[in-house]
Amino acid sequence: MWVFYVAALLGFYFLLRWYREKQILMNLTEKHVFITGCDSGFGNLLARQLDAKGFRVLAGCLAQQGAEKLKEATSERLQTVLIDVNSTESVGKATEWVKGQVGDKGLWGLVNNAGVSIPTAPNEWLTKEDFKKIIDINLLGVIDVTIQMLPLLRRAKGRIVNVSSVMGRLSFFGGGYCPSKFGVEAFSDSLRIELWNFGVKVCLIEPGYFQTAVTNDKILLENFREIWEHLPKEIKQAYGESYYKEMLKGTSRMQANCSPNLSLVTNCMEHALTAVRPRFRYTAGWDAKLFYLPISYMPTWVFDLIFLKSYPKPEQSI
Repeated sequence: MWVFYVAALLGFYFLLRWYREKQILMNLTEKHVFITGCDSGFGNLLARQLDAKGFRVLAGCLAQQGAEKLKEATSERLQTVLIDVNSTESVGKATEWVKGQVGDKGLWGLVNNAGVSIPTAPNEWLTKEDFKKIIDINLLGVIDVTIQMLPLLRRAKGRIVNVSSVMGRLSFFGGGYCPSKFGVEAFSDSLRIELWNFGVKVCLIEPGYFQTAVTNDKILLENFREIWEHLPKEIKQAYGESYYKEMLKGTSRMQANCSPNLSLVTNCMEHALTAVRPRFRYTAGWDAKLFYLPISYMPTWVFDLIFLKSYPKPEQSI
């Protein structure tokens, strides 16, 4: 009998959740949304997606070429600005530009999407500067953009959407990418609490593996080769040529398993910006929902049992 009650409660819960999440805000065409990293990938698709919905999209691009291509593919409503989130001066100029665009209405949405993933390699192969290159953009860039635009977001009682990753929950490869995403998770948690009474909602997107510039096979393989070539002889001997080749194969396998359907992520972003009651966390992609997310809640020994098998053995451990 108790099974029936549990099933009924679960059914009621999911029905109520579905109903609450179907409620969408009105007057979306009057709202401004600023997105970083619109040259390609999630940011580019989201900018086009929101523009088609009638939003006043303010697209931040790193390169002029990316900005021009995006303008060609969208309506006259969409405006672009060049921004390097690694430069406080560039972020400041972009903030002033956004302020001029939104006026007294304030900024409804900020999507911190810009990010990089390389250099990535076993930790011992890297330097402090290698870690810093990623953390400066993926974490400190998110913090800088958010802090400078907060007055505009408070005025509109808007939304902050930060792009993390399933690698912000668990980490099984070296480099600054995973630490930066763990940091984005922590920063988003603190923002959510601080801004609640201002009416500003904070949402976190945790994608699995998708085919973007961040996971581009050619770029990742070239990254590995370049790092390997410049390693000290002692480290090369410790790990061995076979370890290096297996790492290359693993990178190619990862790329082959990446989903090409970027809309799974941008749909989560859109919901975070348009829902009356958005979630705090959105897990995007079946690999994230069915594998990485459940693993992140399991005991450490389960995590180790799964991922240690995928790692090649160094020469000195054999």
